[in-house]
Amino acid sequence: MAAQLTDYANRPDVLVLALPRGGVPVAYEVAKALRAPLDIFLVRKLGVPGHEELAMGAIATGGVRVLNEDVMRYISISDAAIDAVAAKEQRELERREQLYRGDRPAPDVKGQTVILVDDGLATGSTMRAAAAALRQQKPARIVVAVPVSAVQTCDEYRMGVDEIVCAVTPEPFHAVGMWYEDFSQTTDEEVRELLARAADE
Repeated sequence: MAAQLTDYANRPDVLVLALPRGGVPVAYEVAKALRAPLDIFLVRKLGVPGHEELAMGAIATGGVRVLNEDVMRYISISDAAIDAVAAKEQRELERREQLYRGDRPAPDVKGQTVILVDDGLATGSTMRAAAAALRQQKPARIVVAVPVSAVQTCDEYRMGVDEIVCAVTPEPFHAVGMWYEDFSQTTDEEVRELLARAADE
């Protein structure tokens, strides 16, 4: 995937932002290959109550909430239920922000080329929320980069960001984890360690 991003190597205006936790190990390798700084951009999926794996939307740093219109058409859920899920995820987002970043300020992305990295795209609601939140901070360019994506999600993104790089778009897709030899969950400790290592390089 980094080979498809070589135009962004060794540039002072490029910043790689990972979506924790799964996106951090991928983004670490991308940042290293491009010789670009690495940081995080926090987004939390809003799971449908009782079917949490199904994303009805997502929230991101900066108070942005994006709802997945396709999912919302098929389920009947009250605004109060959505708000309750969002409030719970907001608390987790804030906990992780403190845990991963500590006293370090969030990066200033204004005028920068931001490469947003995750471990893959299924419905894409998490990445859509990240891109919407990031757009409010006025970067010069937003590039989404993932190793694997559902075909229709990768295509859909071309409308919402400046560029998208999906290394592979297998058919049938099923789930992101199917395309990894090791898809064990990245821990909070691993996130902190990779961010610290990137800062020292």
